[in-house]
Amino acid sequence: MAALAPDAELISPLSGRMVFRGRDDLRVLLTAVYSGMRDLEWENVIGDGPTRVAVSRGRIAGLTITDALVFELDDAGLIRRLRPHLRPWLAVTVFALLLGPKLAARPGVARRALRR
Repeated sequence: MAALAPDAELISPLSGRMVFRGRDDLRVLLTAVYSGMRDLEWENVIGDGPTRVAVSRGRIAGLTITDALVFELDDAGLIRRLRPHLRPWLAVTVFALLLGPKLAARPGVARRALRR
């Protein structure tokens, strides 16, 4: 969480309308996301400017899921925007089904993410 700018945001790969903002809401979201992942491995970061990509591979409910995470850095080198790109479809669907109930326990986080 220390690598995130105070006003960091994550654009949902599951719903183009949802944007999770701020360290508190991102902590809730990322805890829910990564608590269900197994065997998560990150490859080298690609890029050297303010926009970079990190590729990961992990398992969710026995299925392999991959992510090409595009992230943007602010002038201080902190992450200000995260844009995950997940695949394949079946693993993403299972991921979404498992993530939904975890976020439902914190309805304010989802409500704020739907605000424009």
